[in-house]
Amino acid sequence: MNPFEMPTSSQSADWMFFAVILLAVGIGITCFIIWFYMSSKSAKKQHRKRRHRHDRQHNPTLSETGGLPPRRDFNQPPRGT
Repeated sequence: MNPFEMPTSSQSADWMFFAVILLAVGIGITCFIIWFYMSSKSAKKQHRKRRHRHDRQHNPTLSETGGLPPRRDFNQPPRGT
């Protein structure tokens, strides 16, 4: 005799046991899906958007500064040397 075998009296008991196991698995999967959906929704609420500071720009573009500087004379050495 198999120790894992349930004593049954008819085929209808086997189907009843199968239906109970199927129902338990279905309820477990449904609870997991609901939990996953709720937890992902609450994680989205906790996400903060970063505010960009447009007034403090460290490296302006050439168009913002007025374009390229005027050409320098080739006879004059560059500044800083």
